[in-house]
Amino acid sequence: MAFNSKKAPISSSKAIADAASWCCACLVVSLILLCIFSDSSALEDQGNFRGSQVLSKPCDEIYVVREGETLHTISDKCGDPFIVEKNPHIHDPDDVFPGLVIKITPSVHS
Repeated sequence: MAFNSKKAPISSSKAIADAASWCCACLVVSLILLCIFSDSSALEDQGNFRGSQVLSKPCDEIYVVREGETLHTISDKCGDPFIVEKNPHIHDPDDVFPGLVIKITPSVHS
């Protein structure tokens, strides 16, 4: 009888631990799925407005040149016609490469 009385608390503790483990596992899986779906819906929302908002949105003050961009396209995109004058480290306007960091000061349109 003593053996069975000691085994009962161990098995009930194990059952509680198993139930808690399953609850934690379900919670973790649901949080992961929630993060995945909320990120994908945010990306879809950005995609719907990309054409109109990117052109009207002013660029950040610090801009990193991407592949295929020129100072002319960046100037048009960001509304800063004086990129070369405000960035003395750009010696040749035709020598722009991906990763180049430039300062942007968008002109204010009234």
